[in-house]
Amino acid sequence: MTRSYPVLIGTLAAIWGASYLFIKVGDRDFEPTVLISARMLIAGLLLIGFLAWQDGVRRALGQIAGAWREGLTFGLINGAIPFTLIAWGEKHIDSGVAAIANASVPIFVTLLAIRFNPGERSSGLRLVGIVVGLVGVGVLTGANPDGGGWAVLGTLAVVLASLSYAAGGLYGQRVVSRVPGPVIATSSMLYGGLVLLPFALVQLPDHAPGWKPVGSLLGLAVAGTAIAQLILFRCLRLFGAARLSLVTYLLPVTALIYGALILDEPLHASMLGGLLLILGGVALGSGAWRPLKRTVAESRT
Repeated sequence: MTRSYPVLIGTLAAIWGASYLFIKVGDRDFEPTVLISARMLIAGLLLIGFLAWQDGVRRALGQIAGAWREGLTFGLINGAIPFTLIAWGEKHIDSGVAAIANASVPIFVTLLAIRFNPGERSSGLRLVGIVVGLVGVGVLTGANPDGGGWAVLGTLAVVLASLSYAAGGLYGQRVVSRVPGPVIATSSMLYGGLVLLPFALVQLPDHAPGWKPVGSLLGLAVAGTAIAQLILFRCLRLFGAARLSLVTYLLPVTALIYGALILDEPLHASMLGGLLLILGGVALGSGAWRPLKRTVAESRT
């Protein structure tokens, strides 16, 4: 199980890093609600096929119907809401900036755990990490962003999506203990996509979308959603929300590489400064980094 952690997390980082690229290209011809509703519904249909192959059609449909509450809740807080916020944000900021802002997820996981896991307390270096990470978000948001006020709002939308993802991760960790991962993944995509569908129908494009946005939508639905959801719930079951959230260490790196190489997105000092502060805060706030003295002392006990 330990050996599978870097493989699964590395795969998620590669897939989700590319998702920011897909969203940026998809935004060219699709409104956020259209892009995300289609993304979730296509992924949901693919996941139904996976469940039907695994358990049979009748049982698969019964499981999806039986998990409607969990699916709807998770589909909103870990799908429809953050997906749409990021897609809207990327209309005003580069994909790499969105990935950096989204790296704040573990900080919000730590903050929410204080409230929803009473035994969890943030003090000392963990508290410092939360503050450092939030300062990084501020630097990324306000340090002369390209695009002016709209860029600030776009960045804040992605930060709000991070808060929603953090809540989704904690909720998903509880749900996966009683509902199989593929079932909650399927139901969340379907129910979340259906919630967005009425908004998407009134925002359909008035022209034929280009092949690049359409291809990006399909890549987003198949790889960035259907396949990633199966990996996500396996990671939640094996490693928990806190260790899963550390994938955000890698997401900005992969997204920045994709954005620079494929979209020719520039790199600014404020982006790199915000990235270092956020990831440093994540390392301290999540407990992923501990001082050498403490580590040695614990190894002796």
